[in-house]
Amino acid sequence: MTQWWRDAVIYQIYPRSFADGDGDGMGDLSGITARMGYLAELGIDALWLSPCFASPQVDHGYDISDYRDIDDLFGSLADMDELIATAHDYGIKVTLDFVPNHTSNQHVWFLAAVDAGRGTPERDRYLFRDGRGPGGDEPPNNWKSVFGGPSWTRVEEPDGSPGQWYYHLFAAEQPDLNWRNPEVVEEFVSVLRFWMDRGADGFRIDVSDALMKDDTFPDTASG
Repeated sequence: MTQWWRDAVIYQIYPRSFADGDGDGMGDLSGITARMGYLAELGIDALWLSPCFASPQVDHGYDISDYRDIDDLFGSLADMDELIATAHDYGIKVTLDFVPNHTSNQHVWFLAAVDAGRGTPERDRYLFRDGRGPGGDEPPNNWKSVFGGPSWTRVEEPDGSPGQWYYHLFAAEQPDLNWRNPEVVEEFVSVLRFWMDRGADGFRIDVSDALMKDDTFPDTASG
């Protein structure tokens, strides 16, 4: 198979600020589609769309609540289908921003994990750990979030008691997934297949260097 991306001219689009197709003041997929001719005139080979999936938008769409749907801010699945088809008519490939390191804390998996409690298959999809110190009141280690502060947030257990902590490399609203869990791997293979079946030509993988963590979670040595 030809590795087209090695020499391709790829044009990144941040959907919310590129072009407003419906006049609501927010960039969207229909706005991108309407300007495909202009993009073709630039001589590009492919588009790279920053995240436009369903999201609470805590981190500009990198907190995804549904990997198989488009956020209402940007349109619908039908709008994405039209964008991909139009791009292909112009000979332009479409790559999507794939975010496998974490989900939104509003993703159905995470909501189920909080409700399920300790030691459950639902929790094993993420990185839940007991805290340290009396009553487990301290985070499991001293790791810091990229966005500042501890990289651990505590949940309340189903019975209302203070519970386990979950790891998040970024915002507390972006719980990291457990990539040692085969169910996580299978789910994201399914997500990739979903978009490839709809015509996506490739993916930019977000945080590809940090999917696997040391599951002993040792403290980071202080300076």
